[in-house]
Amino acid sequence: MEQPVLFSVENQTAVITLNRPERRNSINQALLAGLYDAIERVAKDDTIRAAIITGNGKSFCSGIDLDAIMTENLFDPREDGTDLPDIFAACEKPVIGAVNGHAITGGFEIALNCDFLIASENASFADTHAKVGIHPGWGMTQLLQRAVGRLRARQMSFTCQFINAQTAYEWGLVNEVTAPDMLLARAKEIAGQIGTVNQELLGAVKKLIDYQDTATLDAAFAHERQGFREFVKTHINR
Repeated sequence: MEQPVLFSVENQTAVITLNRPERRNSINQALLAGLYDAIERVAKDDTIRAAIITGNGKSFCSGIDLDAIMTENLFDPREDGTDLPDIFAACEKPVIGAVNGHAITGGFEIALNCDFLIASENASFADTHAKVGIHPGWGMTQLLQRAVGRLRARQMSFTCQFINAQTAYEWGLVNEVTAPDMLLARAKEIAGQIGTVNQELLGAVKKLIDYQDTATLDAAFAHERQGFREFVKTHINR
């Protein structure tokens, strides 16, 4: 039986592949548990410096498998109380989403929880929570508006319509758009660049960027300045 999530490591980069292509990588309990395990493995392995999440086949992830929603535990797939946003938040390594096709609803939320996105020309994005009648729970209403702005987020979530890769790029949802056969290579190239920087400072910068999610601009600015003072005391004024 095929594993629902594949994991490999190359040149200090982990590649996490959602692997239910026959179901457009839709989310069931096994896929979620495998994804959680993979991200935690990245977080704990000091030899891994960045991770890439992508999908096998023509879709990144088509959202929750409706055949599984009433029969499988999608809300606590490992029965340990952890949820998808918690897993991503606990990982201090950069996670790149390499979106190779449809990223729909829950699959779109997986993408939004990544640090940033690279998209294939074949990629498309849609929030269909209001269409399928499922309440968002993995950050859609907060992360989407942060990525594209409140007005565009309202349009996407109210209409449930798809946007293509070029529109996603123009709206700031994805950083780059590549040819389909270059997507993973480009994501690996970026991950390799991440791997060459000072890892201690990389972790600090990632935390500082994320800090503003729960603070005002003034508070986040003060937090950065305080960290700089501590850095100077520790590394320069010896």
